[in-house]
Amino acid sequence: MTPPGDKTSADKTNGKPADNTAPGQTESLSFEFDLHHSPQKVWRALTDPVLLAQWLLPVVNLKLEPGAAFTLKAQPQPGWDGIVNCRFAEIEVNRKLIYTWVVGEMNTVVTFTLTPTASGTRLSLVHSGFQPNQKQNFAGARYGWKLMGGKLVVLLARVS
Repeated sequence: MTPPGDKTSADKTNGKPADNTAPGQTESLSFEFDLHHSPQKVWRALTDPVLLAQWLLPVVNLKLEPGAAFTLKAQPQPGWDGIVNCRFAEIEVNRKLIYTWVVGEMNTVVTFTLTPTASGTRLSLVHSGFQPNQKQNFAGARYGWKLMGGKLVVLLARVS
């Protein structure tokens, strides 16, 4: 529980999530956010295509159903067409969201877990399944989640 007046994990890191990835870890990224927003509001930011486009990436064909495929579209980069192919693996409304995150040969899993707290929601983000030969992908994902996590914090403060 966060004491009154204490800063959130995101606040302590200048608006970015707290990176809890263990030193030397290259298979799984782990971030935590202590957010002063309800689980319902955080869930909406994770699942509403309009809101996702504002903090993560534009999304195409999002249907919030287990097994449903959807696509995230970024600006193409050298060596990447900007497409992230995803498929929902598990959905527990306002509690847990798991989907695959596939870019080329990189087939990983993103898990968001929402836990109600006295001051709002603790959001845990784990991006797992990186292979030993995907250190560059791991570093890129770590950078990206820090950046996008900061955008999520800003978005939640802005929307009702």
